Amino acid sequence: MPAVASRGRGRRTINEINMVPFIDVMLVLLIIFMVTAPLIAPSMIDLPSVGKAAKQPDQVVQIIIGKNDSLEMKLKDTTTSITLKEVASAVKQAQAGADNPAVVISADKTVKYETVVKVMDTLQRAGVARVGLSVQLAN
Repeated sequence: MPAVASRGRGRRTINEINMVPFIDVMLVLLIIFMVTAPLIAPSMIDLPSVGKAAKQPDQVVQIIIGKNDSLEMKLKDTTTSITLKEVASAVKQAQAGADNPAVVISADKTVKYETVVKVMDTLQRAGVARVGLSVQLAN
């Protein structure tokens, strides 16, 4: 029911909202949040850790992805240009006879992520077990 003020002659309603209860509630909520905020611990992400391989690979086949999405396969000191369709068969041939082979993909910074994933997917579909990415450590 609106408040009624009598000034002079006749009754008139006051068309103002009383802000004091609203401000009181907001200050109480502010104090509650200020007290409880330091008690809430930030969530920590438990990242998986990787260990060293038990045995170093006998033979490492390196797939190099250039700036223009060109593919090259480097085995020991020889480098050959290949296409995406030829990657799986070329790697399988290079790994033939090796006991513990590994494949390392080296890509330029500017290469699309999609290109790297396509090469990895092609190798995994062909049954290549150990596929890794080459990175440069920041100093």
